[in-house]
Amino acid sequence: MLGGNIGAAAVAVALLTGTACAIELDIHKEQSIKDAAATAVFNTMSNYTANQTSSNPKQSPRTWWENGIFFSTLMQYWYFTGDASNNAAVSQGMYDQRGKANDYMPQKSPGFVNDDQMTWGLAAMTAAELNYPRESSSMPSWISLAENVFNSQVARWDNTSCDGGMRWAIEPTQSGYTMKNARENGGLFQLSARLARYTDNQTYAHWAEKIWDWSAGTALLDTKSWRVADSVLVEGSCKRSSHEQWTYNYGPYISGAAYMYNMTKGNEHKWRLGLDGLLKTTFDSFFPEKHGGKIMSEVTCEPKMLCGPNQDIFKGILASDLVFTSIVASHTASDILPRLQGSAVGAAKQCSGGSNHTLCGRRWYDTEWDGSADIEEQISAASLFSANLVVFKKDKNPATLSTASNTTQSTAKGASESSGTTTSGGDSSSKPNSGSSIAGGALGVSAGIVAGVVAAVQAMA
Repeated sequence: MLGGNIGAAAVAVALLTGTACAIELDIHKEQSIKDAAATAVFNTMSNYTANQTSSNPKQSPRTWWENGIFFSTLMQYWYFTGDASNNAAVSQGMYDQRGKANDYMPQKSPGFVNDDQMTWGLAAMTAAELNYPRESSSMPSWISLAENVFNSQVARWDNTSCDGGMRWAIEPTQSGYTMKNARENGGLFQLSARLARYTDNQTYAHWAEKIWDWSAGTALLDTKSWRVADSVLVEGSCKRSSHEQWTYNYGPYISGAAYMYNMTKGNEHKWRLGLDGLLKTTFDSFFPEKHGGKIMSEVTCEPKMLCGPNQDIFKGILASDLVFTSIVASHTASDILPRLQGSAVGAAKQCSGGSNHTLCGRRWYDTEWDGSADIEEQISAASLFSANLVVFKKDKNPATLSTASNTTQSTAKGASESSGTTTSGGDSSSKPNSGSSIAGGALGVSAGIVAGVVAAVQAMA
């Protein structure tokens, strides 16, 4: 596709000429945004070692949960640009990681926690909503994978402490077992809300409301200030919280409220109130006025450059949640889109790092590269640039079961209201995981493009 070719071409020309160039972006021109997104995706895929012949395709770029975000970002990129050059890598990665029960539950899980699995469930949900191409009809449908994750998760709903909620860790021996966190509970709320809209199944809607109400009854979700805590401690009935503020904790609650608002056709004041309140706090907290009020910042760690790899991917998650919120709850678009645009303009100026002079750093409000250039920063930039294409997208509404073209039949039964009892297994297909590599996949395509550009430039010399 043109956007992908130009993105790789820009990188190749920078390598050949040695020129110092940030990503050039005209936020009002579709092709310019596509080029910026393509460049960020190219830089992201350049780090994806699982796409190389010598690598295990099950090996993620850094951590397992990040790979779920990585694939979601590439789906979003395809959705807004039409560039399918990465689709083979995404499909294989999504299916390779699905597990024997088709629910993204690893058989051996040292260090594995609930929100790891939930992240992959949200990725499968994204694939279903965006009509993402399936690898083959013999594979489980995207929606069935999302439903299976939901069923697996609600079976671990914990009524033994704090009158409910999801623990961060799964096993009592894990250190996070004494915590219930926003990413997991907010993520399961979002998954439930999106499943409810997709299937029009009230069981999912009931679970969404149950998780929201439980969160609001603890220190996790403050419905007066509309602040989201990072986590609460089981000891003390979940009334004690960690007050650190992170963008990725707000995104799931915002998105889930938006989907519930959409599903109820705006007739339930609860969802409009929660959505608007959370958005105001998000704008006030993560788009600091000292940077103009329109550029996103991970305020807890960015000012002193103390962000770790996980934290560098958080803003990309929020950007994705915000853009789809602007679609399913259209009254929010006038507030969301200027902030996504301002962030993209700032980020493009920051993307001048590395030997190709297009790697993106973490501080989108700085006009010069800040020296950080890991895969997480590239994923966040790719998510942000792709999100800004929403203004040019026709028929942008996420699909539902009645409009999707990429799904086999969903059972659309969900889980029963009592935790631990499931009534839906989704697609029953359980083919063994593929161990084949995809040499020449997305990275091979990009490398081929660069080689072609090199040859063209040499021919012109």
